Amino acid sequence: MLSLQLIREEPERVREALRRRHSDAPLDEVIELDREWRRLLHEAEGIRAERNALSKEIGQLSRTINDPEAPARERRHAQHRRDDLVARSTYLSQRLEGLEEQVKELQRRLDQLLLTIPNLPDDRVPEGEGEPDNVVVRQWGEPPSFDFSPLPHWELGERLGILDLEAGARLSGSHFYVLKGAGARLQRALIQLALDFHTARGYQEIYTPALVREECMWRGGWLPTFAGLMYHDAEEDLWLLPTAEVALTNLHREEILPPGTLPRYYVAYTPCFRREKFAGGRDVRGVKRVHQFEKVELYKFVEPERSAEELEALVEDACALLRALGIPHRVVLLCTGELGFNSAMTYDIEAWTPGSGEWLEVSSCSNCTDFQARRAGIRFRRDKGSRPEFVHTLNGTGLALPRVLIALLENYQRVDGSVAVPEVLRPYLGGLESLP
Repeated sequence: MLSLQLIREEPERVREALRRRHSDAPLDEVIELDREWRRLLHEAEGIRAERNALSKEIGQLSRTINDPEAPARERRHAQHRRDDLVARSTYLSQRLEGLEEQVKELQRRLDQLLLTIPNLPDDRVPEGEGEPDNVVVRQWGEPPSFDFSPLPHWELGERLGILDLEAGARLSGSHFYVLKGAGARLQRALIQLALDFHTARGYQEIYTPALVREECMWRGGWLPTFAGLMYHDAEEDLWLLPTAEVALTNLHREEILPPGTLPRYYVAYTPCFRREKFAGGRDVRGVKRVHQFEKVELYKFVEPERSAEELEALVEDACALLRALGIPHRVVLLCTGELGFNSAMTYDIEAWTPGSGEWLEVSSCSNCTDFQARRAGIRFRRDKGSRPEFVHTLNGTGLALPRVLIALLENYQRVDGSVAVPEVLRPYLGGLESLP
């Protein structure tokens, strides 16, 4: 979440950033609630201070009243004075109780509203409303040329006997799929390659549950905004992961990381589940958009001043794997209107898919600054005894299946209907050089 202090001190900066994001977040309501909350809190503190002073004076008067050596007149005067102060103290206690309830309610409403305000975009993010306003930063490799009409993956997979969309629909409904034989092996090989590749680059492999508590969704920034996107087991009150990012964010929830332990780089493979709503058209053909998919996620906890360079390194880690696979791809800087809720800056990495005839997102790398860390209470110390600071968190896909599988099949297809296996994958497939 955003710092409430930032909203108080620089409301116009926040307002302009949200305008650039094309967000209708309730900033004005937050500012007004915060103003009223502070007013009531100040009043409550004043009443508490007055009541404490009265309590001290009442104690002094009680000692006079109970002092047998004190003159009777003085004791009577003290008794009258104490009765007046006790009445005043009782009134203040009742008033304070009411104010404290109001303060708690305002705090609850303020916290709820703060959870609906997205992260502020980095100044380097281009302003725009949608995909046409994204900026292609660079490209690696040239789309392959074929002396035949390349097939889309759904036709290739069916001809090779490795992809069965009908079986997926029969088992679970639309937008589920079944991989068979070499197709299942190929997906498993891609997962293992990605894990080995990134651990060799300094990431620690993490295995997490695929179900998490609701608090993890709130702390990771997925609730309340994406409630309709996710699968929820109401009986156990557990949520299926939409991405390993949720679990990895919460790995250090409410922790203060000791000096010298940053940066921390994690890589995790998980199945992912999303209740996406699909529109008609080419985006839903084959297995481009499905409800269940596999993903290898990269995650970083870093010092704030390093997060910008760490984002560039994160993008390079994902691109390096695509280069190893020989898949043409490009890096796209998302505009303000395309940013995810948690992100201050995001690069999408898109692979060329010649059979589908499009650039297909296979990775998304984001710098979330201190936004998630503030929600999840993740801090660090620079030195022993120094004041805790919020870490910066970054996440990236390294890579997502079945989209990498799509790119591989469509780029490596041959005129006879077979598909060459990239050399880097062959050790994971027992030396297999071609499908079938």
